[in-house]
Amino acid sequence: MLFGYPLAYMLSQLPRRAASICLIFVILPFWTSVLVRTYAWLVILQRKGLINNWLIDLGIIGQPLPLANNFAGVVIGMTHIMLPFLVLPLYASMKTIDVDCLRAGMILGASPAATFRQIFFPLSLPGLASGVVIVFVLCLGFFVTPALMGGGKVIMWAMRMEQATSLYSNWGAGAALGVVLLAVTLALLGLFQWLLGARATGVWSRR
Repeated sequence: MLFGYPLAYMLSQLPRRAASICLIFVILPFWTSVLVRTYAWLVILQRKGLINNWLIDLGIIGQPLPLANNFAGVVIGMTHIMLPFLVLPLYASMKTIDVDCLRAGMILGASPAATFRQIFFPLSLPGLASGVVIVFVLCLGFFVTPALMGGGKVIMWAMRMEQATSLYSNWGAGAALGVVLLAVTLALLGLFQWLLGARATGVWSRR
């Protein structure tokens, strides 16, 4: 959300031609395999990778930073892969916002910051919610990137299920983990839907 919302907002404010060109760079990673992108990040983030070499050559650091085979590497890799799934629905939602609503707020004396906070952001919440749900569901079963970028130190739910069934042949534990994962997913999705509904009700009641 910290990276995706500002990016989608910037794209929504650009002219149509410039926004179309920028969207190509957002969609471009879909043309490459997740495995290839993950190995590319390993090359970039490893101790003798591009980033550490550049920082050492510039004299910014004296020792390589631990950017791979840990939680930081998993976050970087998953953020890069999941970012388009948040940006695209959010951008589509922002483009449907009526510009006249923003102009009306400014005519009534609202500052640009107040117009964004009280009009634009609430109207973009459906797109933000869609993107968050998509990313959340995809991350639940994510396996390749955490397994490679984490170096075996970061264990996610899908990896634990795979270990229980294939490594230990414990199908009961794997099935139990699957049931718990399903229950947690449904509970969180229900909570998110309730929170979003309460937010929408509050917005309309203030109007």
